[in-house]
Amino acid sequence: MRIITADPPDSEARVPLVVRDSPDPGLLDDGVVVAVEAAGVNPADLLQVAGKYPPPPGAPSWPGLEVAGRIVATGPLVRGWEVGQRVAALLAGGGYAELAAVPASQLLPVPDALSDVAAAALPEALATAWSNLVDVGGMQQDDVVLVHGGTGGVGSVAAQLAVARGARVVAVAGGAERAERLRELLARVPGSHEAVVVDRTSEDFVSACQDLGGADVVLDVVGAANLGRNVESLATGGRLVVIGLPRGRKGELDLGALLAKRASVHGTTLRARPAEEKAAIMAAVREEAWPLVVDGTITPVVHATFPFEEAQQAHDTVRAGSPFGKVVLVRHG
Repeated sequence: MRIITADPPDSEARVPLVVRDSPDPGLLDDGVVVAVEAAGVNPADLLQVAGKYPPPPGAPSWPGLEVAGRIVATGPLVRGWEVGQRVAALLAGGGYAELAAVPASQLLPVPDALSDVAAAALPEALATAWSNLVDVGGMQQDDVVLVHGGTGGVGSVAAQLAVARGARVVAVAGGAERAERLRELLARVPGSHEAVVVDRTSEDFVSACQDLGGADVVLDVVGAANLGRNVESLATGGRLVVIGLPRGRKGELDLGALLAKRASVHGTTLRARPAEEKAAIMAAVREEAWPLVVDGTITPVVHATFPFEEAQQAHDTVRAGSPFGKVVLVRHG
């Protein structure tokens, strides 16, 4: 099969991604092989190419954390999935390829109405949003939920999920135009409360949260730059969940403020979690979140598509920091 990879990794992420031949993946007893039609591009893929986020043991050495396509083989222990079925899948790596081996527990069934491109934009985002808002953050109906990076691939899905589950959402965007697009996106999601969209270039997300009594859950994709103000945003007993570090790994934290609010800070990643944890997350996504995609409540947001052979341009687009939603690679031929 053909794969898209960069070798060797380069700290400046300027080694061009290239097409290479690789052996077809092996079939797991409890897994399937998917013929990939589309693959989502995530910031983690750029970090891997830069040598800053190596794949976990046993994962393929080339990037790609989520794909959509058709099952072409099933292992002997697999039940409920069939050859020819359209699926989306969460991977530990290896999605930039013609074929991908996937544990059956990490599959999502793709309905006819959903394109491969749209489906490929969802597994990583939904799994990240669900596991951090619900499992870690303990999000409940009527909670105030602050979502940073609301126009990103994860943030746009997380904000929609929170609105759909009855939270009072404060979603952050960068710039008036992006804030208005996010406002329109969230206004289409049926929920108990109208979302508040904050343009961080001219408005204060702390004040927006405090106006609602403080944030019960903060989902932060930024890192150290937001640390202190995120704590200011929290309600008593609030939970700050940090899932990204593009704006810094180290920052000052006012422990007094944290203690006074009886608040907590959590840091999580998804990619390197044990298979059992990923299976549990994806089971919850299939049961609770995926139906919201199927019925149109949650809209996958795709900024742009690129042919697999133009993966470098796709990475350059993500690196520029301007996508609204997800960039997706599409395999032709």
